[in-house]
Amino acid sequence: MLGFGEYLKELRSRQNLALRDVSEKTGMSYSYLAQIENGKRNPPGPDLMKKLAPLYHVTVAELMKAAGYLEDQGVEPRLSDAQEVDMAFKYVLGDPRYQSGTRLAGEPTLDVKRFIVEMYEKATGKKLLP
Repeated sequence: MLGFGEYLKELRSRQNLALRDVSEKTGMSYSYLAQIENGKRNPPGPDLMKKLAPLYHVTVAELMKAAGYLEDQGVEPRLSDAQEVDMAFKYVLGDPRYQSGTRLAGEPTLDVKRFIVEMYEKATGKKLLP
């Protein structure tokens, strides 16, 4: 079984991202991310996991389980409807196959984000929202 750092590194590799890309897109420092991947730092907390999950195309719960935060609890972290839609929307925008045509002026409303996510789900057959 992979350690958390190795798991993150594998997820990053699957998305063809350099560590600097992750640093730029999440606002997390390059050295901090490198230390996590090399097992020199403990896994980050939930707030940082929320930044990594959409970029790595996994759920926050998956990252939390891999980090060992949910082993004893056996419960999924609860997110609000708006948080679920926002994470799914970021996932859609992060998919390079569907980035063209998603130029938006200003911050879209929750309904617009939900619509875009639903269209993505229909086009890909991938379920992002509960």
